Amino acid sequence: MNKQVQTPEPSGNRIDESAERIKQATSNVVESTKEAVDRAADHVEEGLHHATDKAANAANRATDKAAEISERGREVYDETMDRADAWLEQAREYVREKPVQSVAIALGAGWLLGRILRR
Repeated sequence: MNKQVQTPEPSGNRIDESAERIKQATSNVVESTKEAVDRAADHVEEGLHHATDKAANAANRATDKAAEISERGREVYDETMDRADAWLEQAREYVREKPVQSVAIALGAGWLLGRILRR
């Protein structure tokens, strides 16, 4: 009887093959994890750039609006001062032209104001 005897594979070869498969699987997982982290980092970076751009645009609009309001405030102030100067000049002119009437009006206004404030 001729029996063929199978010789078992040395266990060292199987361990080496298993180790190689584990090493390859680990490398694949590490590579895919790196790619996923890179994609996530890119996504976060894009989001930060977008948020920064929006914040900068909002700040620029607010600055422009503040400058516009400030300019309008200066214009209104200047107009008011011009009107006040014009009224003061008219009052001075009236007093120069009609001094007696001006004194009589001032006395009457003072008397009337005194009566109102006493009540």
